[in-house]
Amino acid sequence: MAYQIKFEGILRKNKETKDTLVEKQDGRRNVSIIQDVDGNNIVIINDIRFKGKRSIDWKDVREYLKAHVGEFYMIAATSDLVYIGSDLPKEYSGSNYTNSLKGANAKAKANAATGIPEMIEISVGKHFRENREKKHKRDAKNGWYRYDSRFALPVYGDKGELERYNIFHASMLVRHSNDGKLYLYDVIDIKKETSNSLGE
Repeated sequence: MAYQIKFEGILRKNKETKDTLVEKQDGRRNVSIIQDVDGNNIVIINDIRFKGKRSIDWKDVREYLKAHVGEFYMIAATSDLVYIGSDLPKEYSGSNYTNSLKGANAKAKANAATGIPEMIEISVGKHFRENREKKHKRDAKNGWYRYDSRFALPVYGDKGELERYNIFHASMLVRHSNDGKLYLYDVIDIKKETSNSLGE
């Protein structure tokens, strides 16, 4: 099912008031949060920062994420604060999952890095599991959480014109450290939603 998207934002009918612009814009990163017709949030990443004709340079992704270490963001649905720890840049860019990605999925994960603040904010479906790995006995002493999130990337035609946005589902993997804080550890299980796209 295609959802109409306009460059000035998405208008969603509000039953109690007039039509309302449902969008959050960050001018530096050109990232927006919109809602589809079912009221589900999607992070729109308007700029493709990491292109790579053949493969992604994950060193560039790692350096980008290093600049955001120490920041934290609140998940709207649960009020959980999720921090960007010093381990995220290396794990995000060099985990076994990342190394297994190719083509469009690799490009999707690389560029999702620019939308992490908003992807954390719109996360839903909190799920807990205990830590069973010795190497994480401290940094995930209190276990792991997974949250569901969604993001969309633009697709351009041969002449450079915007054709549509592809929507992706992702799992936000969060560790609960011995300091009591939640830290984003990686973004995994990135899958294109084949039935959904955002068209002009």
